[in-house]
Amino acid sequence: MADEDFKLSCPIPLSEYPHITLAHGGGGKLMHQLIDRLFIPSFDNQALRAGHDGAVLSIDKSRLAFTTDSYVVDPIFFPGGDIGSLAVNGTVNDLAMCGARPLCLSVAMIIEEGFSIESLWTITRSASAAAEKAGVPIVTGDTKVVDKGRGHGIYITTAGVGVMDHSLTIAPASVRAGDAIVLSGDIGQHGIAVISKREGLGFETEILSDCAPLTDPVQRLLQAGIEIHCLRDLTRGGLASALVEIALSARLHLAVDEAVIPVSEAVRAACELLGFDPLYIANEGRFIAFVPLQQADKTVEILRVQAPEVTPAIIGKVSDAHSGLVTARSVIGAERIVDMLTGDPLPRIC
Repeated sequence: MADEDFKLSCPIPLSEYPHITLAHGGGGKLMHQLIDRLFIPSFDNQALRAGHDGAVLSIDKSRLAFTTDSYVVDPIFFPGGDIGSLAVNGTVNDLAMCGARPLCLSVAMIIEEGFSIESLWTITRSASAAAEKAGVPIVTGDTKVVDKGRGHGIYITTAGVGVMDHSLTIAPASVRAGDAIVLSGDIGQHGIAVISKREGLGFETEILSDCAPLTDPVQRLLQAGIEIHCLRDLTRGGLASALVEIALSARLHLAVDEAVIPVSEAVRAACELLGFDPLYIANEGRFIAFVPLQQADKTVEILRVQAPEVTPAIIGKVSDAHSGLVTARSVIGAERIVDMLTGDPLPRIC
């Protein structure tokens, strides 16, 4: 009976994808289809339907943000970081995208039998250092061990709680026509760093992951009085997928200018060599902010002062011309529609 009920009611097109593929976890169309057609109908509630990086909850007189994430990156050590720092920073950043200041984290580790204790020590110290840098304690956790050959070394799940010290509603629903789109820095470093290590690629210039906490730049914007409407970090699916997510949620048109999107020469060269579009490459220390146009220049200046080594830029604007559409103007002036890929060209980068 249960099987028959599933066949009658499950909204996923089983004839096309009867089984989970890697693409279902890649941040593209298949992952969003899985979320929109299976998970949301199963767990439906107002906080989940908001489609944000975390749930915003009102408890007594406080507004709290709560988020959770799992990390299966391959390889677990990569230029510029490892699975430990990635897990902490990723969860801290999801809280930051809600406009929250992190209060505490939990960490759960699923470890494969035979995994090196030395590697585990390195990962825990890396996670500890990342948490200290982000100013958030790891207060609880869990450990499980699975049979050898069934755990791919180690997987980590983190959850975090943060508090909002402001009255803004930072969410896709707050985006308005006329908003400017500000990018916090150059894109593509994390995905290229991971794939270069995974595939043993030796580039002339070593590309390091941009894995870093984003609480500080967001808090600086808030303290400066920037009226932030929405934030989104550019993880799986990269800048392109984040823009499409926001456009669909806000039902607005986002127009960006590719000529002003910062991409380092090393990342651009690697993408050209490998056949990738930098707009779809994952990041772990970059975000987009939707702010009123009159505050866009101030937003860029604050981000530049906070992190001089990156190159923030105003990359586009919001209009109500075409609901749910993202367009990009190329360096030669041609306009194209930006859509999500089916999956991710670089699976398991986080």
